[in-house]
Amino acid sequence: MIINHNMSAINANRVLKFKHWDVDKSTEKLASGMRINRAGDDASGLAVSEKMRTQIQGLRQAERNTEDGMSFVQTTEGYLDQTSSILQRMRVLAVQSSNGIYTQEDRQLIQVEVSALIDEVDRIASQAEFNKFKLLLGDYSRINPKASMWFHMGANMHQRERVYIGTMTAEGLNLKERTGRFLANLSTADNANRTIGVLDDSLHKIAKQRADLGAYYNRLEFAAKGLMNAYENIQASESRIRDADMAETLVDLSKDQILVQSGTAMLAQSNLKSRTVLQLLGG
Repeated sequence: MIINHNMSAINANRVLKFKHWDVDKSTEKLASGMRINRAGDDASGLAVSEKMRTQIQGLRQAERNTEDGMSFVQTTEGYLDQTSSILQRMRVLAVQSSNGIYTQEDRQLIQVEVSALIDEVDRIASQAEFNKFKLLLGDYSRINPKASMWFHMGANMHQRERVYIGTMTAEGLNLKERTGRFLANLSTADNANRTIGVLDDSLHKIAKQRADLGAYYNRLEFAAKGLMNAYENIQASESRIRDADMAETLVDLSKDQILVQSGTAMLAQSNLKSRTVLQLLGG
C-alpha cells in the first residue's frame, strides 16, 4: 500500500473540483438566463451573437428614425394642406373677380382679401417647423438647397433616404415678386382671369409636393414594417444562440450536484485509507 501519495483522493479531488466548476456555470446560466455569459462558454457563438446584437440595436433605432421621418412628413403635409386651402379660396375670388359685373371698387375689396391671404401663405411658410427645422422655406429643395434632410432607415452605413421639399412661400408659389408686388392681381377682369392661371400653377406645385410627401410616407411606413420584421427575426436567432435552455440546464445542474455529492463522499472514503494505515502503524 502506498502512503506518500493518496492517488485515489487526488483523483477524486480533481474530479470534484471540475464538477464544482460545472455547478457554478450551470447556476450562472440559470441566474442570467443565457447559455453564453463569456467568451469561454462558446467563442464562435459569442462572436456571432455580438454581431447580431449590433444589428438588433441598430434596427431598433432605425425603426425609431423611420417613425420620426413619418412624423416629419406628416407635419409638412399638414402645413401644405392649409396653404392649399388658402389658394383654393383665392382661386374662387379670382373667378368671381373675372366676372364683368363687378366695379373697380368691388374688385379692390376682393383684392384686400386676396392680399391678406397671400400674407397668410408667407406666415404659414415662415412658421412651419419640425424640431426647429423650417419646412417650407426651401431649405430642402432640389434647387439650391441650404441644407439636406436624410432619414436613416437601416442599421448600417448608407442605408438612408433624402427628402426634398420645395419653397412654399408666396414668392416660391409665384404669388408675388421679390420686390413685394403681388402677381395675384384682381384689379381688372383680365388680370383676374390671368390670376386664375397663376393660382392653377401654384396649386399644381403644392399638389405635386404633397404627392411626393405621400410617396415618402408610404415608403417610410413599409420600411418601418420591414425593420420591425427584421428586428424580430434577428432577435429570435440571437436568442437561440445565446439564451440558455432552462430545462436542459436544470438537468445538467441536478446531475452535477449529484456528482459533487458522490465525489465528496468518495473523497472522504479515500481519506479513510490513510487513517487505516495509521491505525495499523499505531497498533
